[in-house]
Amino acid sequence: MDARTTLRLLPWTSPEGKPWLLANASEGSYLSRLADETEDLQLSEGLEVLVAARKLLGDPLSPNVEVRYTAIRLSECLADALRVAESRGRRLPSSGDTSGG
Repeated sequence: MDARTTLRLLPWTSPEGKPWLLANASEGSYLSRLADETEDLQLSEGLEVLVAARKLLGDPLSPNVEVRYTAIRLSECLADALRVAESRGRRLPSSGDTSGG
């Protein structure tokens, strides 16, 4: 790969939990579109979990098992959101990039 090769961090991992990268991802490619749709789904699921968590955590009588489950789901959604942020951040042009192409 040359210096102009761009790598996109995909919103899923390998079965071994390792990151998957897409080299030279074009905006319209099937895999890029699938990754975009997956990221959107992950972020909207995170919002739904957050709304439910706030309601559950606002009730001081919530059972421990439900609070624990909510914490697990929140941590999964946070991991997804951080991965999306990292992926999208990598695709932003660098402010110091003065190359013309």
